[in-house]
Amino acid sequence: MDNILIIKTNELVAKDTYKLVLKGDIKEIKNPGQFANLSLNNPEFYLRRPLSISDYNKDELVFYYKTFGEGTKYLSTFKKDDTIDVLYPLGNGFTIKKENEHQLLIGGGVGVPPLYNLAKELIKNHIKPKVILGFNTKDEIFLEKEFRALGLEVVITTMDGSDGFKGNVVDYIKENDLDKLYYYACGPKKMLDALVKTSEFGQLSFESRMGCGFGACMGCTCKTKTSKKRICKEGPVLDGSEVVVDE
Repeated sequence: MDNILIIKTNELVAKDTYKLVLKGDIKEIKNPGQFANLSLNNPEFYLRRPLSISDYNKDELVFYYKTFGEGTKYLSTFKKDDTIDVLYPLGNGFTIKKENEHQLLIGGGVGVPPLYNLAKELIKNHIKPKVILGFNTKDEIFLEKEFRALGLEVVITTMDGSDGFKGNVVDYIKENDLDKLYYYACGPKKMLDALVKTSEFGQLSFESRMGCGFGACMGCTCKTKTSKKRICKEGPVLDGSEVVVDE
């Protein structure tokens, strides 16, 4: 669905991290973990920017993004009441596993956002997952309070030890013997690879640069144990058992 949405807020919430709320006719989203492709309406940035959907209701769509490059820096200059051309919902999203009572939500950096709506859906299904969020430093932490407001246990890990557990999310999982629990994860490829090496018992949402966002250009293919899959179409969520880990 291609739609013109209006910016409600576009504000800095952590180091280099912005919360973008769009309003309009929001529908068609089926699963937590789907994403959208945003046009910057600027010939210098002709490719759309893929952003994971963090939350939504009938007339609002919520994203978080980090200003990694010139495109996202340009996006951060958009103001209230500006309009954005948005292609959504894209990708498959997470599948809720009701048979697993004790579950983990594992997010790293800008991989945290899609886990928020997933957490709400799990709670609706009478599952209260433990949330493990990893950042480099305390200045980068976001969405912690929102997860806690859902009544969930939240663990923060930072690489420099400035907040919570010192180390990464996989270090915490190993140290606390949580590797047998079912998980849903999103974060950088290095984190997801390390997680799969620890346990294949879960779902992983991959982030990737992409051209079209709906499977036509084949620009975001990744190798799995059985075939090449498109992150934008067959993904972004893949089962841990099919992921090929980079050595």
